[in-house]
Amino acid sequence: MADVELGVSGSITVQQPFQTSKSMFQLPMQVSLSSPAAKEWFGQRRENIRPWTAFVNTGNFRTPSSIPRLSKRIMRNVEYFQSNYFFVFLGLFAYCLITSPLLLIAVAASLGACYILSVQNAEKKVTVFGHELSLAQQYGLVAVCSLPLFYLAGAGAALFWVLGASIFIITLHAAFYNIDAILNPDDDRIDLMMEEV
Repeated sequence: MADVELGVSGSITVQQPFQTSKSMFQLPMQVSLSSPAAKEWFGQRRENIRPWTAFVNTGNFRTPSSIPRLSKRIMRNVEYFQSNYFFVFLGLFAYCLITSPLLLIAVAASLGACYILSVQNAEKKVTVFGHELSLAQQYGLVAVCSLPLFYLAGAGAALFWVLGASIFIITLHAAFYNIDAILNPDDDRIDLMMEEV
């Protein structure tokens, strides 16, 4: 038998098993309502609000003539009134918080803890067991500690109620609001004439 020589070369870097880098536990971007991206997004929603008088004008509510027109109408209404629908969702969320005092207290306690942490973090960094925690990690810890309180306050039921009521109201409005009366008044007149015949 002939001896076969194999040439193997290269370098292998081995990372220590318990050595963690500082960026391992940091989020790729900071999520904050005071960040410029969040302010810009909320500003866009506020600028794109359609007039509420047109949004609730009962003269524009009509039943769709067919199923394909219904789906097209829903898509166009959601696209046209998306900012109004967002504020309808926020209104239902505020209503749910106001009518549930225990849930309001739980949210206030959680937000208060986050505010206290942000003030403390500005003065000095918080360390736990010798590890420095970022602000996002501290917010995550507050969220995890708040879960039992939210559970006792009925946050799950409130969340599903808000989502269900929002989907129901938005779908109802989008299905029956005749967007063509605003965007294409001529097409609306033709449809009315065809329906009368």
